[in-house]
Amino acid sequence: MSEEKDRVYPPAMNWSAPRDGAPDFVKGKVGIVVKEFVEFLQANVKKDGWINFEMKESREGKYYWELDKWEPKEKEESPF
Repeated sequence: MSEEKDRVYPPAMNWSAPRDGAPDFVKGKVGIVVKEFVEFLQANVKKDGWINFEMKESREGKYYWELDKWEPKEKEESPF
């Protein structure tokens, strides 16, 4: 989970509940404006080529996406 106060939300990406009458196995839909989203991905890709998002639920019960900026701490090499 991101511990930083500066939260980043992907632009041109939205989540919605399944349409009425959708099968039970359909849990939601994600819509993406490709050009804007590709630019966002390129600007935020990690050194290893990955980008991660966390799907969260607001206090109002709505779901949203946030860029996961967590990075593991580098291990200090022991002199022994």
